[in-house]
Amino acid sequence: MTRRVPALVLAAVVVPFVMTASAAAAEVTFSKDIAPIFQAKCQECHQPNSIAPMSLITYQEARPWAKAIRERVITRQMPPWHIDRSVGVQKFKNDMSLTDEQVDKIIGWVDAGAPEGNPKDLPPPKPLVTDNEWKGVRDGYGPPDLIIRSPEYVMSAQHQDVWFRTMSDIPLAEPRWAKMVEIRPTSLKGRRTLHHSVAYLVLNNDPDAINKGTANGPDRFRDGDDLVNRRPQLMEWAIGKGYDLFRPDTGRLLLPGEKIAWDQHIHAVGEEIATGSEIGIWLYKKGEEPKKRSYLIAFTGIRNGRSLDIPPNTLAMTEGFTVLKENAVLENFQPHFHLRGKSMQVEAILPDGSSQIVSYVGNFNFNWMTNYIYADDAAPVFPKGTVIHVSAWYDNTRANKNNPDPDQWVGYGDRTVDEMAHAWINVVYLNDQEYNALLAERKTKNAKETDAGN
Repeated sequence: MTRRVPALVLAAVVVPFVMTASAAAAEVTFSKDIAPIFQAKCQECHQPNSIAPMSLITYQEARPWAKAIRERVITRQMPPWHIDRSVGVQKFKNDMSLTDEQVDKIIGWVDAGAPEGNPKDLPPPKPLVTDNEWKGVRDGYGPPDLIIRSPEYVMSAQHQDVWFRTMSDIPLAEPRWAKMVEIRPTSLKGRRTLHHSVAYLVLNNDPDAINKGTANGPDRFRDGDDLVNRRPQLMEWAIGKGYDLFRPDTGRLLLPGEKIAWDQHIHAVGEEIATGSEIGIWLYKKGEEPKKRSYLIAFTGIRNGRSLDIPPNTLAMTEGFTVLKENAVLENFQPHFHLRGKSMQVEAILPDGSSQIVSYVGNFNFNWMTNYIYADDAAPVFPKGTVIHVSAWYDNTRANKNNPDPDQWVGYGDRTVDEMAHAWINVVYLNDQEYNALLAERKTKNAKETDAGN
């Protein structure tokens, strides 16, 4: 027998739900709630004539993309902050991610029909980016003290990848220390065609600039040379990366007579574009020089040097191991792949056999080589003898939207259609006294925070 529900009971159940949904729709609007989020986290790229495919400045521009925006923020693809939020270091200097509350607001706005609200509630508009801005300037660090520019290369609309290698003088009359560096293409259009740019230092009698604190064994392609101990790198830039900001009292020393050797990977994008690279350098003031050097190291994610074999239509995994020969602080994590890269994990295996995950990116996006800069009090510190274990996963299937041809075999190589895997990490070495002092300082701070929370 079917049981009838009294009308009053049914109304008591249904009416409050309708009122709640209506209240939610009225509460979350583009003008009052969503526009401030877009300003803070999205409009840097999502504005007219910028690198994003659409502008998100006005309601009229954003409304047609509401469902796509909902999907992108739920999957944490946008903003481009892809580090896993459940493991490893979670405090960063340059965190551009949305908070859970901001994600919930966007979801609620879309689910309620993406209402505009009252235009009078809109925040004051932010100035548009009309030039090839420095991200360091945008983030409040002021203009760089030194800008060094490479020559430009004219890339044809259709062409094989090109590696444009030139030299530039560093115009210094006395030794100076860099506290922050940033590379950018020489034009906004150049951001489309310049895949990556590495600024190597051509030294002038400064042997301490060469990294000697790590080792990962001989490379069969280089007659026994250790892969990690190469010429020093001032900075590496790739699509979507910002700046390298070094820890307080650390930096990179630049001497008169030194040069920058550029290694610029340029690929064709269907339009003739002239581009090069320029590096902005923020210097320590005279008399405030740091005590420690920061070394940029590409921790390998591939054992046995360049041995990589990814069959067609398959998933694959490689791993690499690097030994810390000195106590070390890891300042940041920037995973680097090409088109088939899927995920990367950095794990520390300590001398006592224990291990801990430093960072993990599970949904790498080739278009965003995001650099995750650890907060000073959260940057991991490890004793000498620790092994940095980098695991890398690849997706050579049709499920990978960046994959140009899943029917192709893929090996190691510098071309965009080839593959590689390494973690760019800035490292500062500590002697035993400095290492123990830092551990004690953090222990004391953690104890105070615990007491304050009780």
